[in-house]
Amino acid sequence: MELFSGLLSSLGLSGAAGLNAFVPLLLVGLLSRFGVLGLNEPFDLLGNTWVLVGVGVLGLLDFVGDKIPGVDHALHLLGGVVNTAAGAVLFASQSGVADVPPALSMALGLLVAGGVHATRTAVRPVATATTGGLGNPVVSSIEDGASVLLSVLAVFVPVLGAVLLAVVAVLAVRFWTRLRPHRLG
Repeated sequence: MELFSGLLSSLGLSGAAGLNAFVPLLLVGLLSRFGVLGLNEPFDLLGNTWVLVGVGVLGLLDFVGDKIPGVDHALHLLGGVVNTAAGAVLFASQSGVADVPPALSMALGLLVAGGVHATRTAVRPVATATTGGLGNPVVSSIEDGASVLLSVLAVFVPVLGAVLLAVVAVLAVRFWTRLRPHRLG
């Protein structure tokens, strides 16, 4: 049961990292720091004071920058690496997935976070174009809120975290299919 719960938690955390890399990293690091959450080595370094300060500062800069049209685009390009790496680290860090080979854990986290981030990156230009950039802070705030909710659920109620991740995936697919021009047979 611990393996199943750990996998669900890992999926939720890596999905949250696809939306905002710093929210789940900070949450997991703080929970580890205060002994609420056990992490596999060497990922237990996420609870280190200096790592937490660094993640917090970068998260704050990302939070502000992601609300500014143009800057958000640059952050999303960089996020292709940062968000997917955070997802891989978060997936592999969970002690409940210790039986899963580390390379497979990292690959799964990379795929989940990368898929969520790619969808987010594809949606944002549409929001920018249709609102003249005025909708970017709203969309970014929704992404940040979803990342917080998904992170908390992934840690404390992994089944609900996985369900929320699935709902986000379904909504993203529906949104994407509506955006694509329909091809004539």
